[in-house]
Amino acid sequence: MNDRTFLQAFEAATIPAEAWNHRAHIRMAFLYLRDYPFNDAISRIRAGIQHFNQAHQKPETPTSGYHETLTVGWARVIAGALQTGSPIKDFETFIAATPQLLNKNLLWRYYSTARILSPQAKATFVEPDIQALPPIPSLV
Repeated sequence: MNDRTFLQAFEAATIPAEAWNHRAHIRMAFLYLRDYPFNDAISRIRAGIQHFNQAHQKPETPTSGYHETLTVGWARVIAGALQTGSPIKDFETFIAATPQLLNKNLLWRYYSTARILSPQAKATFVEPDIQALPPIPSLV
């Protein structure tokens, strides 16, 4: 499935729940971050994940569902990777150049487990306690 079709399927919540894995999250975030200023991309990512979860009846509990710090943290890491080279047009090229993003535990380089799994981190963005995330890209 090409990037455009993938994003349309995400927005319509027609991607099967079992296919909504880490790689799919990274792909979706890459596509929004590539095409929109950071703050607009975050708004689309947040709303999209919440819509997808609701459409697939994923329960919102203290340990599952939408997580604000994971969302913003990953977006900052992906946006930082996008800033480091020439413009990349498609996800497969991007992920080939940044395979470290496929490591689901990458944010643990920035956050302690206690901090990232806290109720506060789920509800609102909290800054990391191990090392700083890449800065928010300037608005385009």
